Amino acid sequence: MRNVPTRIAATRLARGLGDVLGRIRYRGETFLVERNGVLVAKIGPVTPNTPPRLGELFEAWTSVEADPRFADDLQAVGAADTPALDPWA
Repeated sequence: MRNVPTRIAATRLARGLGDVLGRIRYRGETFLVERNGVLVAKIGPVTPNTPPRLGELFEAWTSVEADPRFADDLQAVGAADTPALDPWA
């Protein structure tokens, strides 16, 4: 899908900067910033938002050494877990 830049007023950008930055980071969106109807800036991702290839994911998965204490941690969490109380009981 081609990334078509979204036009946004500078005031709206200032009020919703966190949302805009999230859309840039996680969706790879690009914005054209207007001030008084005049384009003044273009903001977008630093690098293209391309998903990793399957081989890269597999390499990352297999390059991590397992922590031998992980199973013990899971068992401790399971032992500490108690069923929720029934609020209607």
